[in-house]
Amino acid sequence: DDGTVIATGRLLPDGHVGRMAVARAQRASGLGSCVLMALIEEAMARGLDALVLHAQVHAAPFYARFGFEAEGPVFLEAGIEHQRMRRRLKR
Repeated sequence: DDGTVIATGRLLPDGHVGRMAVARAQRASGLGSCVLMALIEEAMARGLDALVLHAQVHAAPFYARFGFEAEGPVFLEAGIEHQRMRRRLKR
């Protein structure tokens, strides 16, 4: 109500998802799922073949529930373990 951002996500033109975040007090509220579904729907509307993201390792199961699959080894990004994940989009 006061204009405070509580969830965000970014879809780049090449199909990369970035900057997914939900305010700590709002986690487990379903907002992350809503943001991710909106990004998936937008990617499909743009005719993208796939989405790619770098998930923090602890969040990989969240993305897996939406059809993202791990690719390659775990790597460090900003000092945090990440996993590259991809979801193919059906048309």
